[in-house]
Amino acid sequence: MKTFKKACAALLAVSMLALTACSGTAPVSSAAEGQGSDAASASSTPTLDKIKAAGVLKVGVKVDVPNFGLKNTATGEVEGFEIDLAKVIAKDLLGDESKLQTQAVTAKTRGPLLDNGEIDLVIATFTITEERKKTYNFSDPYYSDAVKLMVKKASGITDLKGLDGKTIGVAQSATSMKAIQEAADKDGIKIKFDEYATYPEIKAALDSGRVQCFSVDGSILSGYVDDTTVILDEKYSPQEYGVTSKLDNKDLAEYVNGIVNSLKASGELDQMIAKWGLN
Repeated sequence: MKTFKKACAALLAVSMLALTACSGTAPVSSAAEGQGSDAASASSTPTLDKIKAAGVLKVGVKVDVPNFGLKNTATGEVEGFEIDLAKVIAKDLLGDESKLQTQAVTAKTRGPLLDNGEIDLVIATFTITEERKKTYNFSDPYYSDAVKLMVKKASGITDLKGLDGKTIGVAQSATSMKAIQEAADKDGIKIKFDEYATYPEIKAALDSGRVQCFSVDGSILSGYVDDTTVILDEKYSPQEYGVTSKLDNKDLAEYVNGIVNSLKASGELDQMIAKWGLN
């Protein structure tokens, strides 16, 4: 009888041990806990992990905006303030600014390229608006500007009212047209718009007389002004540029926003802006 009781007790102990193991309530070592923590951390930054695994940061930039992003015909490299900003992000994330891969975008193509995953970020004079925030993540502003007007000196035009009945050239999908239309409605004048894919095309249209005004952010216009043109003093609709990412890539957005604010706090962002002669 004693032997039977001992056997039952042993069997019960074995059963309880097995049940404990199956229920997952067994103690976890500190090493295992650390691995679990690392795994959770990794899973909370899926976009950053993907970029690190690929070893390259793909950024959509302008290649036709002097001082922001312009292709150097002599070297074939794209240069400008926004390119420098992209390099800072690439170096911080991947340890090497040469791991930055840029892709030319326009106001019309930058959104779709971001949507389909061909690029990770857009740093391309992308104005932050409440409407756009419904579709994309924006960092805090890294540059502020305003829409302005450039006309031929010989036209004698000195303000928006002087463009009554005339045509203004703007970029496709840019915010310029809305800003100027609202101002024109307020002034009670009639204007027309022609949309172009690139800024050089708008400048060429102004030079040839197909449009009587080139309108975009003032800092962009400053790269196209020459002896035959003048930028008018009037400013419309403040424009704040933000680094842009897909709406669901929140980990990337938070990371980039941290870099932008760090550059602001250190004064480095102001130095980058000054380097390219931007005000």
